[in-house]
Amino acid sequence: MGNWEYEVSRIIIDRYNRKLMNALRCDVLITGAGPAGLVAAYYLAGHDVRVTIVEKKLAPGGGIWGGGMERNEVVVQEAARSVLEEIGISVEPESEGFYALDACTLASGLAFKALQQGATILNLVTVEDVMIESHRLTGLVVNSTGVMLARMHVDPLTLSAKTVLDGTGHDAVLANMVQSHGYRLQTETGNVKGQGPMEAESAEDFVVENTRQVFPGLFLTGMAVAAVHGGPRMGPIFGGMILSGKKAAEMVLKDLDSKE
Repeated sequence: MGNWEYEVSRIIIDRYNRKLMNALRCDVLITGAGPAGLVAAYYLAGHDVRVTIVEKKLAPGGGIWGGGMERNEVVVQEAARSVLEEIGISVEPESEGFYALDACTLASGLAFKALQQGATILNLVTVEDVMIESHRLTGLVVNSTGVMLARMHVDPLTLSAKTVLDGTGHDAVLANMVQSHGYRLQTETGNVKGQGPMEAESAEDFVVENTRQVFPGLFLTGMAVAAVHGGPRMGPIFGGMILSGKKAAEMVLKDLDSKE
């Protein structure tokens, strides 16, 4: 009796446990499966780097799904078009220098391509704290999103990595956690500066230019860059985040190479 039910449940538990065991120690942990995090994961995994993305929500894709004010279309500029096409996602020209595509296509496409390259996504997992050893970020303290939302007292697990990437968007979760423990960040003030008001064109450039390491073992990508370094927000244009994700991957690869 109940053999199908048993087999289905056994397969799910067995496969997930194997996935989780492989994620306990990896090369790179990425927090946030938004556009920047997914692009970074795609390029890193393509270089045989063991990548795990921790995403607190049910669906990967971050803010892509809603487009602008629930209009599920997204816009990218010329500079990001070649990156998307390299990944295998097509865009359509709209006006000079601007391209667009369906938001669901971009979100699902980036997630699929990152997974296809070999990245792992652990959704419904929330970062509770960070691990710091000898003044270097070495991993994340994580718990079930359901546990966190219910405010239940359930102890977390830990994930270790050689390098960690903060792709948590406006909240810059990891950078704020590092700061909360009394450490100085590699910013002008040593602290999270907070993002400025909307100024889309300069914001796109700012995010890419300031994508870099902000604490030993911790790199920023996407809107977390603006939040930490005090850049303006850009609204529903996604090219800067895509370009930031690729740049972050390139910087992390160099960081990993320097430690071998």
